[in-house]
Amino acid sequence: MHITDHKQLSVPITDIIEWTRAFVRHPSPQTELFEQEPQVQSFIGDQIAPLVQKLALPWRRDGMGNLIVELGPASSGKSLLLMAYAMTHPANRMRNPFAGELIEDATGAYVRGRGVSEQKGALAAALAAAKTAADRLALRGRLVFAVSTAGETGRHDAATSICDALGYCPALAVIALGTTGRIALANKGRIDVVVTVRGKAAHSAMPWMGVNAIEGARRVLDRVLAIDVAAKKHPALGEATLTATSIRSWPEATHTVQDEVRLTFDRRLLPGDDPHAAFNAIAAAADIGEPWSIKAELGPIMYPAEIAPDGPFMRAAIEGCRRMGLEPPGSFHSHGALDAGYFCLRGAQGAMWGPGAVEQWHCDDERIPVADLITGAVAYRGMIEAALC
Repeated sequence: MHITDHKQLSVPITDIIEWTRAFVRHPSPQTELFEQEPQVQSFIGDQIAPLVQKLALPWRRDGMGNLIVELGPASSGKSLLLMAYAMTHPANRMRNPFAGELIEDATGAYVRGRGVSEQKGALAAALAAAKTAADRLALRGRLVFAVSTAGETGRHDAATSICDALGYCPALAVIALGTTGRIALANKGRIDVVVTVRGKAAHSAMPWMGVNAIEGARRVLDRVLAIDVAAKKHPALGEATLTATSIRSWPEATHTVQDEVRLTFDRRLLPGDDPHAAFNAIAAAADIGEPWSIKAELGPIMYPAEIAPDGPFMRAAIEGCRRMGLEPPGSFHSHGALDAGYFCLRGAQGAMWGPGAVEQWHCDDERIPVADLITGAVAYRGMIEAALC
């Protein structure tokens, strides 16, 4: 689709570009406050809400601050969610991460800035599609456009809050973020497991007076990482993985036998895996016994996702693109975990899909082609029409 072909949208291309630039200019990074980070809440409250109000779309915010727009009848049994994200990766080493630059080179025009390829470009495209649906489509089912306070949190809390506010789980859920325009047919899930090893502090001149938690942690690492997680394989995702991702010890003092070590393990899950069984295996392996005290805790869970290549999600996406004169979307399988698994767990069809290149995520020169931004909006509009009209 050529960049000037905008007849399928009720929103001018220039507006979509300016929305995207404005979204980038309002920082909303991941911090230790997660969904309650004031910049994330402000992005939704001060940036998105006034824009949605200006577009005359009915909206509300739930208890976590997620923004929800609902269009079309709720009684037909048909429902589609476009869920975009407010939170982005921190600026890190990116130059001018929040300038919202519009740049051009020999390959075309781009919007540059933190989060534009991962979250904020797809957000602008989804909003343009929702506005077009409100203006032009005779919806025979329920369309929900939501802006989640998550995006980088690694947990399903915000998605759960959105569905609780709706009172149901939509049948189809587009996780709107940059996937290079492809649909994720499956993605791995994840659990975080925190293992705390406690010993007894002592002066390091007399180590026999203490119980060194570091020595206990070494034994825990050896036992946990010896767990065989490769017995089951997925035809596209391959094996599950188990990785130690963090280790800290206390007290933070010199010449001291440490009395506490905390380790974090990242256990990836394949479709069909039981997260609680995976946790129990880690907890059992970590229990090294006396003289150490061991505590294993299950952290956030993100469920794996899988949809059929000929199922209702793919049929609606492919038919929608056909109606819009676009090529059918490609597909891929993701080792990452996001919210699609939550909707699959609830019996819905959920998948990641949107404009913005995956390889641009978190990079120091993150950008999105304007042409991809507009094509993404048209593709979303097409799926809405195919699924709900």
